[in-house]
Parts: sequence; C-alpha cells; structure tokens
Amino acid sequence: MNIKLLYTLSLTILTTFFSFSQTPCVGGKAGSYPCNGYDLMSNINISTLSGSASAEGADIWGWTDPTTNKEYAIASMTNSTAFVDITDPVNPIYLGRLNTNAGSNFWRDVKVYKNHAFIVADNVGAHGMQVFDLTRLRGVTTPQNFTSDTVFTGVNSCHNIVINEATGYAYLVGCGGFYSGGPVFVDITDPKNPKAAGGYSAQGYTHDAQVVTYNGPDTDYTGREILIASNGNVRGTNDVVVVDVTNKTSPKFISKITYPNARYTHQGWFTEDQSHFILGDELDEQSIGTNTKSVVFDLTDLDAPKISSTYLGPTAAIDHNGYVKGNEFFIANYTAGLRVLDISNISASTNAMVETGYFDTYPEDNSTSFKGVWSVYPYFASGNIILNDINRGLFVVRKSGTLSTDNIDLTKSKFTIFPNPSNKTTNPRVIAQNNTINSIEVYNILGKRVFLEKNISQKEFTIPMKKEAKGVYIIKINNKISKKLILR
Repeated sequence: MNIKLLYTLSLTILTTFFSFSQTPCVGGKAGSYPCNGYDLMSNINISTLSGSASAEGADIWGWTDPTTNKEYAIASMTNSTAFVDITDPVNPIYLGRLNTNAGSNFWRDVKVYKNHAFIVADNVGAHGMQVFDLTRLRGVTTPQNFTSDTVFTGVNSCHNIVINEATGYAYLVGCGGFYSGGPVFVDITDPKNPKAAGGYSAQGYTHDAQVVTYNGPDTDYTGREILIASNGNVRGTNDVVVVDVTNKTSPKFISKITYPNARYTHQGWFTEDQSHFILGDELDEQSIGTNTKSVVFDLTDLDAPKISSTYLGPTAAIDHNGYVKGNEFFIANYTAGLRVLDISNISASTNAMVETGYFDTYPEDNSTSFKGVWSVYPYFASGNIILNDINRGLFVVRKSGTLSTDNIDLTKSKFTIFPNPSNKTTNPRVIAQNNTINSIEVYNILGKRVFLEKNISQKEFTIPMKKEAKGVYIIKINNKISKKLILR
C-alpha cells in the first residue's frame, strides 16, 4: 500500500473515531451538518461502536459516575450496546460493547439505575433483560467485549424499559407473551438480583411509558407511583393511559385519552412540574402528511386529562423520542436531527412550544423516513448532549458557546514536526514557531492513544516513538491542532 493511500485511510479511521476539535455552528452549519445554536463536539460511527458494517443505531442513555464524575454514553444498536467515555466531549473514548443476548433487530433500549445499565431488545426471541455494572468501565484503557453481570429471564423480547429511580422498579413494556404487552413490573432495588413483581394487562399493549412518584398538581395522587403509558396500535385505538402502580399486585386504572388523527401513540414525557404531558405520534407525519406534530395534554387532573395544544414543527420529519429538561423539550426528530423547544409557555393553547435550536445529523433531507436520530439524552450536568443516529452513530453536541476554549488564533499557531517522516532510530521533535507547546497526544491508526504529556510549557518537545510500530500517527498539539507523523 503506498504511503498516500495509507495516510488517507488512517486519517479517515481516526477522524471518524475521534473528533480532534469541536466544530462550531457557523452560518447554519457545523461542518456538513445543518444547525442552529448547537455545536458539534464529536462523532463516533456505527461500525466502530457495533463492530459491524450492517448495524444501525437505536436508543441511548447516559451515566455519570458518582465517584469520578466522568460522563458516559450508553448507545444501543441492532446487535449490541456500546459504552463511550464522553467526559472530554471533543475526544470521546470508545470503551467496548456488550453484545446482544439473542438475535439482532431494530429495537434495543437501555436505562440506568444504581450504576447499572438495564437493556432489553424487541423481536429477538429469549433475550431477557441484561444487567451490566457500569462501574466496570472505570480504568478501562482498551476496548473490551463485555458480558452481562446477570440476565433477568422472566421475559423474552421487550420493546422498551423505563425505570422509576425513586422506587427501584423497572417497567418492561411491549413484552411478547406477557401481560398482553402491557407493563411488566421488576424489582431492581438489588440490581444484580432482579425479581418479578407482577404486571398490568387491562389496557393492552404499551409501546413506551414514563413512571414517576407523583408530586404534581392533582393532590389526590401525591406520593403515588403513576405510570403514563403510550399505547400505540396501528389497527386500533391509540391512547395515553394513566395508571396507579403503587400496589404492584393491584394496579389501579385512572384514565385514558386519545386525540384527533391518531396513528401510533409512540412516546411522551411529563413536564417537570407534572402538569402536562408531551406526546409524539410516530406515524401521523407519514400517514397524514402533516409536519412534525406533538400533542400536549393537560394532566392537572389525572382523572380527566384533556388536550391542551398541538405543536407543528418546521419540517415533515417524523418525531421519535422526546425528553424534558427544565423548560426545554429535546426531540429526536429522525431525519431532522435533534430539535430543541422552549416549553416555558406550555399551558397556553397556542404557541405552547417554540423551537429555539437544532442539530441535524442527517443533512441529506428532512423526509418522513426512518433515518437519522433515534434518541437523545440531555441530562448531563456538564451540558453535553448525546444523540444516537441510526446511520451515523454517536454524536456529542452542546449549546453554542458553552464549552470554553483558549483564545488561540489557529491560523497563526504554527508547529512543525522534524524529522517527518521519521524512523525508529530518531525520535521526532515538535517545534513551536510562534507559540508554546502545552500538551502532546499521539494516536495510532486504530484511534488508540499511545502517548500523552501535559504541562510541557516549552518551545520544543521530543516525542518518544522508538518503541512504536511503523505506520501513520496523528499528533495532537495543545488539544487543538492535529498533524500527521509517518514512522518508517
């Protein structure tokens, strides 16, 4: 292989595995991605995450290590679940994957409780619920093929999982052959010893749900464990169902509501004051021809929910998963990417939600097709937001201007590497022509960091490369500038 081709290949591999510097949203674009108010931090492609050229992205969740405060993305795919350290959002570190417990399919969902990930998959046979101790990620330096700590076998395939962290119960929904597809209750207070705790079948199949310990405006239910179910049905009634699941042996139906032009009641989320519920219907855009539509329900009286307003987005893209953080609603909008809505006026009958920003990971179009962003996790304290894209993998984005950077004019910061190409008998030197070298990182062709030195504060620095294999390396200087090094 000639050296030009080798370099092109290595740069392609490395730049898809790591993003060496953030790409700000300027003039409506972050590189090739349409955007408004959100910057690209990094992207890791699907083949790296999954180890497969044919895999696709699915659900995503996050975990913050309470001991180290490191932030991790947990990205599920058709064949596995990947773990990525995104503490440094510009330089994410792929740590490995947990392969499926059964077959591969489009639906794999994950949630977190007590430093454990709980993973289900749909339409794959006897998968069960995988449980993985996330503290095992501490100290991982090379990508691993992980195994589950345990598997709950009280179910087979399930479409989704939700967890009420306040009570330690998981609710597995859309499980074939169990409770007519309604929620299956699992006690996970001891994460590695999950126990079946009943279920609810009276309202049929549940596609997705949220479960909260209620502290909203309806004081009749204060302190009760309330399940809000999105019961999608392509051939029947589509409902939002409210159930009191405090007593697992005797859940109590409270109410349900449908809405005009319902096609598939997919997923929704409470506002933080638990007064309103924001719902996405997954098939109305495609079936009816409307732009992205979300329905806002007034749940101030849980016994008598009512439609409060309807939101129409600027594109025809299908809405998928949406989550509330503060006064913002983060929607995974498939081909339109991440959309961010201001919901501070949520109780109004008009203009209850207003789009304030977006980051589009699928620049090809905003069509009604099942491509682009599957889900979003906006809950990291740092402000990092993670997206899982069906086609392009993990994206880390942030609100523009929220990641501090040194005030360095990169066009005037000149560094040279000498000799380059180098050989195994002479260590190369990095020479600063008009700046100071503060840090040096070296990555090999596989994206693995093989050298790191901080706090250098010199004009020249010699990189110890004599023990490294021949090949192409990327030298990252001051966490901002990347240069190639050829070692012969």
